[in-house]
Amino acid sequence: MESSGFWRRTPAFTPSKIHVEYSGQAITPDTAIRGLSSQRTPSPEPTSRPLTATSQSPPSDHLSPLSIQSPLSAQSPHKPADPTHEKFHMALGAATIDLALLQKLSWTGIPREYRAITWQLLMGYLPLASTRRAGTLQRKRKEYGDWVRQTFARGEDALDRVLWRQIQVDVPRTSPGSPVFQNPRVQRCLERILYAWAARHPASGYVQGINDLLTPFVYVFLEAECNGDTTALDRADLDAIDDAQMDGVEADSFWSLSKLLDGIQDNYTHAQPGIQRQIVKLKDLVTRVDHTLAAHLQSEGVEFVQFAFRWINCLLMRELRLASIIRMWDTYLAEPNGFAMFHIYVCAAMLLKWSAQLRAMDFQQIMLFLQQPPALQWATEDVELLLSEAYMLKCLYHDAPRHLHKN
Repeated sequence: MESSGFWRRTPAFTPSKIHVEYSGQAITPDTAIRGLSSQRTPSPEPTSRPLTATSQSPPSDHLSPLSIQSPLSAQSPHKPADPTHEKFHMALGAATIDLALLQKLSWTGIPREYRAITWQLLMGYLPLASTRRAGTLQRKRKEYGDWVRQTFARGEDALDRVLWRQIQVDVPRTSPGSPVFQNPRVQRCLERILYAWAARHPASGYVQGINDLLTPFVYVFLEAECNGDTTALDRADLDAIDDAQMDGVEADSFWSLSKLLDGIQDNYTHAQPGIQRQIVKLKDLVTRVDHTLAAHLQSEGVEFVQFAFRWINCLLMRELRLASIIRMWDTYLAEPNGFAMFHIYVCAAMLLKWSAQLRAMDFQQIMLFLQQPPALQWATEDVELLLSEAYMLKCLYHDAPRHLHKN
């Protein structure tokens, strides 16, 4: 399997100017959140509706190269009227994508109709040269399809029974409130992707939490196959998506998940050392920024590992709505090492946001609050403010590891 070079190749995106107003309510990087306005509304969250149960066999011999073109092919011949859409239209229409420009545009959010291909480009799954894109997509989809067909050809009895059983237990628990991920057809895709990834990565294998990380990719790529018709996706009306399209979604989701996990694989090896290191960094950062809060947590016997382990292991997938996570990942993909380093600043900003409330709580109240923080009802603007606060923490502390350290 190819190892991702994205984390090494990606140049850092740094807004040119920064204005800091650290009042606890508004922290605004001048360039990073320019363009935030009420024009962007929260992405619709899947709602609970009756499912149309369908069955899906393992991917067929042929993975049809659906959506191998830029989404521009589906757009009107006229340039989009919205300035943000026009910028993406121009950037994605180039013969060779300017990665730095695409990262800068994506930091403040990607329009729905451009998100699938933009994520694939930012992940390094698709090449920047448009002439190589179709061939790469066909080759990668065929490679995944061949592996799945060979692996499942002898039936489930030939699989690693312990691994397969754990995946089958976890998949129905994945996004239980979403009709999309309770659809049997989608669940079979999730099972195969997770088994394929674990089998190809024996050093780490499958760890609970990886199933959560798969859902944004599947949702975004399914949305693209529905041509942005979120109402069809919300009611889990997936019958309109044929087997070839579903095979493409499955393969693209597998490779995208692989690219993501290449950058944080230490989080899922034995004893999960990556997560342990990040918890230490989070505690150190919060102590430096809000010593009073850190001292209160310590006095109440609250250990960061008790709440931060899940925040890092699942990348806040269980604390935020899927729509919020998808918006957050737009920025993570635009940041160098966004799912590891930048995520720590997001977790810190989230904890600091509730500093006053937490300092008035005892141990039991703190743990109940942090295990179910009041973030599920956040709108897009709330997520974008959190991202901007995280960006400011990164600017202030990332290159000054001893800054404000107490002796």
